Amino acid sequence: MRNKGISALVCAGLTAGAAVLATTAPAAAQTGPHPPGAAEARPSAAAGNHVPNAADIREQLENIPGMTVVSVTDKEGHPLYSLTYRQPVDHRRPHGQTFTQRLSLWHKATDKPTVLYTGGYTLAQNTTALTKLIDANQVSLEHRYFEQSRPSGAAGRDWTKLTVQQEAADEHRITRALRTVEKGKWLGTGGSKGGMTATYHERFYPEDLDAVVAFVAPNDANNRDDSGYERFFRTVGTKECRTALNAVQREMLARRDALLPKFEADAKAKGQTFHETLGSTDRAYEFAVLDQVWNFWQSGTADDCPTVPDAKKATDDELYDWSTKHGLSVYHDAELGANGTGPYYRQAATQLGWADLKFKHLKGVRHHPDIYQPNSVLPPAMRGSYDNSTIADVDRWVKTRGQRMMFVYGENDPWSAERFTPSHRDSHLYEVPGANHGATIAKLPEPQRSQAIATIKRWADVK
Repeated sequence: MRNKGISALVCAGLTAGAAVLATTAPAAAQTGPHPPGAAEARPSAAAGNHVPNAADIREQLENIPGMTVVSVTDKEGHPLYSLTYRQPVDHRRPHGQTFTQRLSLWHKATDKPTVLYTGGYTLAQNTTALTKLIDANQVSLEHRYFEQSRPSGAAGRDWTKLTVQQEAADEHRITRALRTVEKGKWLGTGGSKGGMTATYHERFYPEDLDAVVAFVAPNDANNRDDSGYERFFRTVGTKECRTALNAVQREMLARRDALLPKFEADAKAKGQTFHETLGSTDRAYEFAVLDQVWNFWQSGTADDCPTVPDAKKATDDELYDWSTKHGLSVYHDAELGANGTGPYYRQAATQLGWADLKFKHLKGVRHHPDIYQPNSVLPPAMRGSYDNSTIADVDRWVKTRGQRMMFVYGENDPWSAERFTPSHRDSHLYEVPGANHGATIAKLPEPQRSQAIATIKRWADVK
């Protein structure tokens, strides 16, 4: 079910590596305003002989109704604008209460392509692989109801406005506003939950973007059917590795009396509490154990299989210590509420869905058989009821009507077990052999890697 990073989804700057198409590390923050005119842009085709400089771009941004330039810094010789944009809390009532959404614009030139990047959570600071590949401007934005992009007062506690449609409308307004500045092609991208968010934007506003490149974007189109996830855990890796992991997971619960005190001591030392969400250390421990095998494959590889201990022979300390290094991720109050990853779990509980695994190998050692679902890790005020209609609609649309969409998945990534299926309308799907939740185009074998890069450059209209 998880998220952690997404740990299961923080879905969304998760791709690593520095090869052809992989995410770079965040640029170091720089202090002080960017000197006006110090970084000039290439002339736009619509700009005649005038070459907009940093002061021109800032003036254009400040002239957009609802847009505020918070600060300007230098990033690799180009201005990076920190911005806020006033958005309706409810786009169905555009003249009602508003909130400010955080975003940034890394501007190079008005005639270059622009990458619209959402991590699906808070405001990401990294330069995406797509931006580097096509030498683009980059707009990064924070998802509504995360961190600072949250309405104040009672509206900030009204979770009914945290929906796929409302966020797509946020991105639509930002795209239309900034297209008055950046005149080239626009491509949407994101990883994991960010890839989902880019796909939802494309479905509801298909005229906004010229293409979408989504990495490891889960697609739980039918939340009642988790056969794809179950099949994944029956077939991933080798039989020996699967058997060893399942045995460790079972032993972690079978030895609960011995291992729970270790878990409780660690939680106390780290100041972790559970009473507002999971309710008790016993429930929190079981939830962490249930996520363990998922996390092993999400973040690790088959190369980690030889490290799995013999569950029957391992001592309590050996079993617990290995588990804490290989997937035992603790869910606790401080990171699960409104100011943490709680908004993601609210979305999972109401629209995005979750993997409700059967865990047949854990029969007889579980205390809480219905715990593995997102409402379990939410404060009562954030819990909600699931409605499948929106995600099912997006799934159908992508399959039949989506155009210029690319999806990249990892063969050994549990989140890739239920995926989008693109249409035949200049759209593509690639699977990276052996890859986990960090799958990138750079890791594709030839000729797929060259084909994918050529397609993206064609969409962006660059050489």
